[in-house]
Amino acid sequence: MVTKPERYTEAIGRRKTATARVRIEAAKSASMIVNGKSADAYFPLQDMVQTAYAPLSALGAHYAVSAKVRGGGLKAQAEAIRMGLSRAMAEVVPEQRKDLKVRGFLKRDPRGKERKKFGLKAARRAPQWSKR
Repeated sequence: MVTKPERYTEAIGRRKTATARVRIEAAKSASMIVNGKSADAYFPLQDMVQTAYAPLSALGAHYAVSAKVRGGGLKAQAEAIRMGLSRAMAEVVPEQRKDLKVRGFLKRDPRGKERKKFGLKAARRAPQWSKR
């Protein structure tokens, strides 16, 4: 039985309620497609694009990146892509794992939305107080 060689490596990254499924494959230059659009067209701010590209630029790697991302806001989506990309790169070249870990790209940010409490208008926001 002949097995086909792996064409791509896939990993998942999460941040708040955003989840990114990231696929990478070797390429001559770094490129990124997010939900069918280029990263520059998908993210409105250049800072978010740099966040998504951070693992590639930090290690000088060249991969064609394809990401499907859903949930959360655009900033959380960019950070979810960064995490998924880092995990995929660490899987392809295990020697890079230490460098990615030192930069904090493999650490899952556990912060999320705090639940609303009864008697309050939001998680910590109390109803307006009136003396008279």
